[in-house]
Amino acid sequence: MSAQSARALGPLPSGGRAPLLLAACAFSAGIIFATYQWRPTSWWLLLALCACTTALYVARRRPLIAYLTAALLLATLGALDAQLRPPLLAASLLPYLDGNEAIVTAHVVHDGMLRQETERGGWGAEHAAEERQVVDVETEEVEAAGKATELHARIRLSIYTREERDAADIETNDSISPTPPRQFVYGDRLRFTARMHPPHNYGNPGSFDYRGYLAERGISALASADQDHIVALPGTTGSALYYWRSRARRALLASIAALWPPREAALLSAILLGETASLEHATRVEFQRTGVFHILVVSGLNVALLAAVIFFALRRMRAGDVVATIMTIAACAAYAFLTQGNPPVTRAAIMVAIYLSTRLLYRERSPLNALGTAALLILVLDPRALFEASFQLSFLAVLAIAGIAVPLLARTSAPYRSALSWIDSLAYDQTLPPRMAQLRLDLRMIAARLDRWLGEKRALWLLVRIGRLLVTLWDALLVSAVMQVALALPMAWYFHRAMVVGLPANMLVTPIVVVLVPLAALATLLALVSTKLAMVLAVPAGYLLTQMLRILHALGGLRAADVRVATPTTLLTLAASAALLFALFAVRRNRGVADRWLALAGVTAVAVAAAWIAFVPPRPQTHPGVLEVTAIDVGQGDSLLVVTPQGKTLLIDAGGSMRSASEFDIGEEVVSGYLWARGITRLDAIALTHAHADHIGGLPAVIRNFHPHTLWVGINPPTPAYEGLLAAARQNNIAIERHVEGERFDFGGTTVRVVSPPADWQVTKNARNNDSLGVLLTFGATSALLEGDAEKKVERLIATEAPRADLLKVGHHGSATSTIPELLAAVQPAIAVISVGYRSPFGHPRPEVLERLEAAHVLTHRTDLEGALTFILDGKTVTVMPPDRR
Repeated sequence: MSAQSARALGPLPSGGRAPLLLAACAFSAGIIFATYQWRPTSWWLLLALCACTTALYVARRRPLIAYLTAALLLATLGALDAQLRPPLLAASLLPYLDGNEAIVTAHVVHDGMLRQETERGGWGAEHAAEERQVVDVETEEVEAAGKATELHARIRLSIYTREERDAADIETNDSISPTPPRQFVYGDRLRFTARMHPPHNYGNPGSFDYRGYLAERGISALASADQDHIVALPGTTGSALYYWRSRARRALLASIAALWPPREAALLSAILLGETASLEHATRVEFQRTGVFHILVVSGLNVALLAAVIFFALRRMRAGDVVATIMTIAACAAYAFLTQGNPPVTRAAIMVAIYLSTRLLYRERSPLNALGTAALLILVLDPRALFEASFQLSFLAVLAIAGIAVPLLARTSAPYRSALSWIDSLAYDQTLPPRMAQLRLDLRMIAARLDRWLGEKRALWLLVRIGRLLVTLWDALLVSAVMQVALALPMAWYFHRAMVVGLPANMLVTPIVVVLVPLAALATLLALVSTKLAMVLAVPAGYLLTQMLRILHALGGLRAADVRVATPTTLLTLAASAALLFALFAVRRNRGVADRWLALAGVTAVAVAAAWIAFVPPRPQTHPGVLEVTAIDVGQGDSLLVVTPQGKTLLIDAGGSMRSASEFDIGEEVVSGYLWARGITRLDAIALTHAHADHIGGLPAVIRNFHPHTLWVGINPPTPAYEGLLAAARQNNIAIERHVEGERFDFGGTTVRVVSPPADWQVTKNARNNDSLGVLLTFGATSALLEGDAEKKVERLIATEAPRADLLKVGHHGSATSTIPELLAAVQPAIAVISVGYRSPFGHPRPEVLERLEAAHVLTHRTDLEGALTFILDGKTVTVMPPDRR
């Protein structure tokens, strides 16, 4: 919430008790304990009964003990609430998530949005463009093995249409005209054949909880289908209320598209309605780099602006407090409903509703108490919200404003704001402290000196306006600064970003957004009546949006805007949390000079903790004196982290999506997340085995985030992806080293022997698996053979060199084209690891490959089943250490 919107809702006091905030904390403690330390329900019931009895017995005799037992009772209730929640996955759907095809009859519960993507083939060549649509459907009936069962569960369905196929049909039959893909909307009934599977998280520490994200939205399974294989059934189903919401959203999105150019329309669709389907990936990154991503998505800021504008307008129209409160709450609830129940918006609407309600109930308002009430209500309804980044960020932002910024404003700018009121009243001077009264006298004196040029009254009016502007700027600066330092910990934990330019970005952009959002919203609503009339508001809104983008582009281009940080350590997390609690306590004391110094100490503690998170990297979590090889779970792809006995780091490949236009960057979201979770902020070297999308795709993000010194490559064709990687390396001053078979060199106490490609290797137009750069890493009497995606031809050449190795990274994800018996006989590995995607669409690893490894007595590990796996080569033996799935 901005300083402007906070003031529009009324002044916030600095004091006041907040028992409900403490109650929410106690309830949260119970949720956390029950999540990580499960206990039988009977235990919690017995503990709740004991706590309740004790609290009632000692209520009058020992108030402190009564408070503590009441807190224990709330914690127990929180634990019960967390444990009694139904499982995230609909149990009735489980029998149909076995990978076999099923015929599904369902209806759409969230409108689909069309998006065009370019798909890459398995060998890196670009294929046809896809028109892809993602819709959420609720099943009515599922048929498998000839048996139909009625069940209700939500599925996220990806619908694709291949343009290449359509083009081929047109060439062979001139009578066929291309049919534009149909957008499915709420209530449409569908029948389709698909293989359903449960959402799956990458098995690495630091990975995004995709399963939890979908569960928050009620999604139990994923599926995909070709649009031509989807049958639209007659009739519609669902709620009339939701049907009209769907129509309203589509009408508003159409209005936005009619008023602004495509790029601006995509931005405003995201800002106003949370519709991000058409948003460019580069735009997302720019908003993230500058620390204003909360503006790009529908969030608490939108609700706060809506509430502030409506409440202020109603009060100016002389509506009573009760009427203004009821109408503002109703408008916020309607907005949350219109955004399809977006969880952050719903929570913000609840917080606004509770705060406005408490304005009517409490003579001395306590915003922290209102915040505690909202948090407690949200956690009672959904205890899992406690672990979601959106809830934590929203809660901390409001806590920082209400608990730290507002008391600081009361100490700093509030006296000046009071002094600038009723400047003509001499009687009012006597009610103010001496310093503020002297300020008013000084302003009148300066105005008298300016009488000959401006006139005394006009000069005094101008001085007061300048003074109020300076106070407003100070308020905005202070609120933004407090929010930046208070959110430093969750921003580092979840997004690995230090918001170095966040303060100036928010200072410059927030005032624009305060005007832009209401203006664009009014223009969008007006366009439903008259597009020409709406353009009167759309033009200035477009101008403001352009200026905002220019500011973000300028700030985002600064090197300081891309400071990435590792996951904070447990000790640092506890220290930063303690600093925030100390600041909340210190700034609210205002009884003398000592309390002023205490407040300064609290604010300094929070600022120091934020600076430490941003600029002091943690110690990497490695095992000194041994060779580490970690197979990172990147799905259907490869990424290996090598840490040498002397602590040098090498990343071989970084996974990648088979669709070049995919918004999900595995290098950013998966590989970088794992490295940051290990406390790694720099890499000594990266290596590319070959230029297929599932190996090269994530490397550009790794280069941006970890600034390696060197890039190792083999012999690769000049594909666009490969040339782009080389350009990124040169742009970041990374030395490019080409290695071929026969080379041998030392890297951090490890001997590196290159086993492929041959020096005379001939490339073709497209990248091939046999282009792979293969290396043998040796430390003491132990070694690891990492062969990329090498197939039979190259594996036979490697086998002739007899590269004995204890650990084998199986080639080509366990495909039948690799891991030939000759190689196994030459290498004689004790352990093998296969990097492969969960339920691989290519059928990897192949059964015959697993049989060969078993016949050779090789202990085989797989990333699709076990997640990230770390192998320790200590010079004598090889051991496997599966990492903690934090």
